[in-house]
Amino acid sequence: MNKVEVRIMGQGYLLSCSEDGEERLRDAVARVDAAMCKIRDAGKIKARDRIAVLAALNLAFELSQPSPPQAAGRRAAANASAIAPAEAGNPDQPALAALLARLDEALMGADGQLL
Repeated sequence: MNKVEVRIMGQGYLLSCSEDGEERLRDAVARVDAAMCKIRDAGKIKARDRIAVLAALNLAFELSQPSPPQAAGRRAAANASAIAPAEAGNPDQPALAALLARLDEALMGADGQLL
């Protein structure tokens, strides 16, 4: 097993991977870091846990989409806002707001503390 030190949104992590898996791990870290930084840089969400959950949902949504070559550009454009924070004029705003509320409930205890 290799130990690999990586950074996601400025925070360091020491991860283990197989000898032949380091490149794939670094690629995955880069995708997660980019997804989280994009959400953070939008400036609407500050909590790292919420950023992480939204990034994970975006990445899972992206992976669940079929990827024929001609649709790749359209899919990337659609995914950019698929599970983004609710914005004015977004027809999905009520559903996204409900999703964020459910995430808050799941992540915060009755005392307002994370888990």
